[in-house]
Amino acid sequence: MITLLLILIIRALRFKPATVKEVEVKEIDFDKDKAIKDFQDMIRCKTISDVDYSKEDEAEFKKIEKLIEERFPNIMKKSKFERVGRRGLLYHIKGKSSDSPSILMSHFDVVSVNEEGWTHNAFDAEIREGEIWGRGTLDTKVTLNGALQAVEHHLEKGFIPKDDIYLAFSGEEETSGSSALEIVDLFIKRGVNPKFVLDEGGAVVSGVFPGVSKPCAAVGIAEKGYFNLRYKVKSTGGHASTPPPQTPIGILSKACAKIEANPMPMHLSEPVQKTFNTLARHSNFLYRLIFANMWFFKGILDKIARKSGGQINAMLRTTIAFTQMQGSKGMNVLPSEASMLSNQRVIIDSSVAETVEYIKKTVNDDRIEYEVISSSEPSRISTTECEGYEALVETINEVYSDAIVAPYLMTACSDSRHYSDLSDKVYRFSPMKLTSGALGLIHGHDERISIENVLNVTEFYIRLVEKL
Repeated sequence: MITLLLILIIRALRFKPATVKEVEVKEIDFDKDKAIKDFQDMIRCKTISDVDYSKEDEAEFKKIEKLIEERFPNIMKKSKFERVGRRGLLYHIKGKSSDSPSILMSHFDVVSVNEEGWTHNAFDAEIREGEIWGRGTLDTKVTLNGALQAVEHHLEKGFIPKDDIYLAFSGEEETSGSSALEIVDLFIKRGVNPKFVLDEGGAVVSGVFPGVSKPCAAVGIAEKGYFNLRYKVKSTGGHASTPPPQTPIGILSKACAKIEANPMPMHLSEPVQKTFNTLARHSNFLYRLIFANMWFFKGILDKIARKSGGQINAMLRTTIAFTQMQGSKGMNVLPSEASMLSNQRVIIDSSVAETVEYIKKTVNDDRIEYEVISSSEPSRISTTECEGYEALVETINEVYSDAIVAPYLMTACSDSRHYSDLSDKVYRFSPMKLTSGALGLIHGHDERISIENVLNVTEFYIRLVEKL
């Protein structure tokens, strides 16, 4: 027992942060007023996407396309521009070589707004107390603006990138539309083999790991798969005054309870191992003791994650969340058919089929029918040993010198998942500093962003583009 304890302690003592390469940060100058003004005008474009196209305002999407054309003349003049699919915008800037291009992604559509819940108009882009208010400020017109400002800034000065740069923007990310996929198909058809792809994703956040006081720049190197699953039970219906021993809703409720009581097993995927290995080294001794000896403490971590749920749990297993249930429209009528729906986020190294099989086996009830809706498999894992990732880390260190750069597994989905067929160098990072409160504003009421963040994002892209 003493020997084991000594081994655990020694491993924890040796579990120290990696040496960070110091970078020389040169001052840069750019048109800050333009960056803010252009961003505000992007927010004023009501580019709300909807699965029902009749609810979209085509004029607003044309408006933002026209804005890009007018505000970024050097990009329009020096790039090859194509509309791809229904809402894809693709700008190709030629470099000295076309062998290893970089792709900067973003989307310019936003989710719908309930104006009654907003303190200020969601599309006025008002500046109040150093913040710009509006739908899409955080998700994610700030990266759209940053990428455009950066490329325009450099082209205006006669800059020719070492390798080609593509700006690939989609106007239907929020509805899982096909524009990004069609852009990828076009890249594949043309033999484009990127050395670097950057899309929205993690940000610079604090308090993400126990015992770590420094902010963390979380770079997504993979994302979970997803699918919706409909469960359906049929019956003869009838009057509620003479119910059968078990109603369709009762059958579904029992299935729901079984699944929630038996979550899918914990899996330490490669991205999660890298997250723990990076951040835990900066934590206090207790957590270093745990994460330096995962072979010993793995079971305890599993129990804590299962009990607490939330982000850590989502990183460690496929999650199953029940979101809808439907039965009879009459309060005293037994439904002839009842259904419920669960949303699954599939862990790396698993699959949609494996998850469905687990659910069926756990429920073990032949009266239930299952239907998979809108599925996507887990993404490919991107390498952290390449020129593009090194440029990304160096740029983060230049703009956010106090942040720990850590790879992580995205639990949400983005357009970048489509790029798994194209490259293993796809990264998901939104270069802004966000509090937990700000994260809660994404897709919510009173979405807003600090002017400081808008300028930091622009600076980030200017520094990054210079390295591409």
